[in-house]
Amino acid sequence: MRLLAASLLLLTAAPALADSQLPPADYAYRQLPDSRQEAEAKALMETLRCLVCQGQSIADSDAEMAGDMRALVRRRIAAGERPEQIRAWLIGRYGNWVSYAPPVQPLTWPLWAAPALLVAAGLWLARGRFRRRPR
Repeated sequence: MRLLAASLLLLTAAPALADSQLPPADYAYRQLPDSRQEAEAKALMETLRCLVCQGQSIADSDAEMAGDMRALVRRRIAAGERPEQIRAWLIGRYGNWVSYAPPVQPLTWPLWAAPALLVAAGLWLARGRFRRRPR
């Protein structure tokens, strides 16, 4: 019985231990001193998806990994890299999914074609549904 109680306590304590106890990265919540560089970094961060939240950009997310990605973007911008280079590096590391605007490639054609195909199918169904029938 004691073993069962100890196991249950460990299972319920596991999520509490999952969060890192490390301090946030330097530029996770601090802006760059140069306002032009900060504007470039902010514009880039708004186009990158948080890998933890999946529905937010790294600029909006409070996830620890998003903070690390914000710090990385700001450090690289401060070092003189262009936003396109940073985006390419992040896509190379995390895949096209990290970007809100994935490139058009044979693998992503269904993603780009699906809205047009769905609208066409809806119009075709509506045409058949609303066609006047002879009396």
